[in-house]
Amino acid sequence: VIIIDFGSQYTQLIARKIREQNVFSEILPHEASLATVMAHEPRAIVLSGGPSSVYEKNAPSYDKEILDLDLPILGICYGLHILAQHHGGCVESTGKGEYGFANISVNGGSQLLNSVSNGSQVWMSHMDRVTKIPDGWSVIAESSNNVAAAMASVDSKRLATQFHPEVSHTEYGHQILKNFLFDISKCKPDWTAGNFIQDQIDIIRNRVGDRSVLIGVSGGVDSSVVAAIMHKAIGDQARAVLIDHGLLRKNEAAECVHALQDGLGVNIHLEDESDKFLQKLAGVTDPEEKRKIIGNQFIYSFESVASKFGDMEYLAQGTLYPDVIESGVSQGNAAHVIKSHHNVGGLPDDMEFELIEPLRELFKDEVRNVGKELDLPDKLINRHPFPGPGLGVRIIGEITRERVAILQEADDIYIKLLHEEGLYDEIWQAFAILIPVQTV
Repeated sequence: VIIIDFGSQYTQLIARKIREQNVFSEILPHEASLATVMAHEPRAIVLSGGPSSVYEKNAPSYDKEILDLDLPILGICYGLHILAQHHGGCVESTGKGEYGFANISVNGGSQLLNSVSNGSQVWMSHMDRVTKIPDGWSVIAESSNNVAAAMASVDSKRLATQFHPEVSHTEYGHQILKNFLFDISKCKPDWTAGNFIQDQIDIIRNRVGDRSVLIGVSGGVDSSVVAAIMHKAIGDQARAVLIDHGLLRKNEAAECVHALQDGLGVNIHLEDESDKFLQKLAGVTDPEEKRKIIGNQFIYSFESVASKFGDMEYLAQGTLYPDVIESGVSQGNAAHVIKSHHNVGGLPDDMEFELIEPLRELFKDEVRNVGKELDLPDKLINRHPFPGPGLGVRIIGEITRERVAILQEADDIYIKLLHEEGLYDEIWQAFAILIPVQTV
């Protein structure tokens, strides 16, 4: 399923909710051409919400031919407005909008709302509304404000909701997406961790052949899963290396080596490059510049280590799907860069490696599922996310060895307390930050 992104804060959530039903989904920017969309061989298309109005001159552009494809298309919020306008309907401002919880009356007449109870709760977030329904369409649900909450074309190939089925606040959101995926689009629930692992093993073996791969590991779940997949695919052709840039958590380097060797059976080489990183970062306070410096030095350090092992042509790393999206480098993506990532942003132009990124299509929760399928230790799988630039982006202001040591101690105390109180596994992410001012 292809999701066309019109700037909704929920676009990635749509993708995740579809994948939770074992159907693969990808996000493309609104500028994506018909050819780009069809290259992915979609079974269905979803048009995301967004902050714009379809009648504005600066509304996001899109390839209108996509809307004429003989494929099921689901429009969500702004996506509903696009479909309504494209098919001859009228969209106007409500003046005050509709935000928050609402209850809908289900009129029936569409598989999209099968098993959805009349009067059920949905989540609205819109300023505009459809004031004229396109010819050949019907309103299949209304809100208490007499707003068209859901519409469908007579052939049921075009469907739309004014509310957001992807958010947890919508009572039957999971069911609505399920109806669209399986009853309407005839998708198959074959997007599983096991299938993903086997596909990646085949891809890696075909690409690498008998050549060697350097694996960048940190001991976190992402790089550990990469190491496990690479080891499973090509065995001793893969060499794991941990670069200690001096910005890891307390005792993390030693713990990482221990965990990977015991948990995965991977022979890992530890290289202390902290002096080089800290020297490059001296006097730098801008967080984006820090990321770029760390990303560049990270690759240079790997090239230096690789030369010790002979001919290493590939570098495998744990880039995830949100990294790609947020860095503005996904296929055809003209989106604004939110922030660079050490895995996908700031890479040197003269980099000597070809990159292998087995996880670049996965969200974090999917990586954990793959880790479980690979029988990785729970300690690795459940470890809180930790950025590649490490404590470098958790120190506000200049980075010095002394300031790193202070933050390492503070973070260690905090995390130990969470473990002692049985809270660590209940919290998605917890960490300390060092600020450059006295608070008391």
